[in-house]
Amino acid sequence: MNVYPLPAADLKGEGMTSQRARDRLVASLKEGGIRDPRVIEVIRNVPRHHFIDQALHSRAYENTALPIGHGQTISQPWVVARMTEALIEFGIPQKVLEIGTGSGYQASVLAALVPQVFTVERIEELLRQARRRFRQLGLTNLRTRHDDGKLGWPDEAPFDGIILTAAGDTIPTRILDQLSPTGVLVAPVGSPSQQMLIRMRGDGHGDFIQEELGAVSFVPLLGGIG
Repeated sequence: MNVYPLPAADLKGEGMTSQRARDRLVASLKEGGIRDPRVIEVIRNVPRHHFIDQALHSRAYENTALPIGHGQTISQPWVVARMTEALIEFGIPQKVLEIGTGSGYQASVLAALVPQVFTVERIEELLRQARRRFRQLGLTNLRTRHDDGKLGWPDEAPFDGIILTAAGDTIPTRILDQLSPTGVLVAPVGSPSQQMLIRMRGDGHGDFIQEELGAVSFVPLLGGIG
């Protein structure tokens, strides 16, 4: 497993950003059904407070979504863990595309587990902040792009894994076309009032096996750039 360096201050921490607070979060994830030890270890070590405003640091290791501005949120840790677990269950993908960088938290979790992560964000200011965080954490296996997420990243396709961190009524065809024949895609699908986390696995012959992984709540998948 790839493990990126964390600043010494973050490993020590104080109060609600301490390792003890992270351990409590991990305990709650285990109680919620997260089982993959690789995912659990990464969630324990990634400094989630780096990805939110300082005013919210006291809530960084609560198992809840938090606002990051521009109408977006940093996902609930359980959801990040579940999506990551679902993506790597059948093997570590070598090349993963994330649609919706947001705060950069999900991308950082992925970058600790897979060799290459490509992440696309439509809101320029969010991407600028995420890039700064990636540099601070010393992530070198992660590439970013400011673009319409619905377009994916065709120049780098195919991808062994794709994660969407926003929900649409369906998976955009352009994104699905960028999944390798045996790749895995994990995404929320549905309306704002009713969404389901799904996993699609390519069978190697042009068809997909689709599974429902449980009800979730995500911000909507929007087109264009801002």
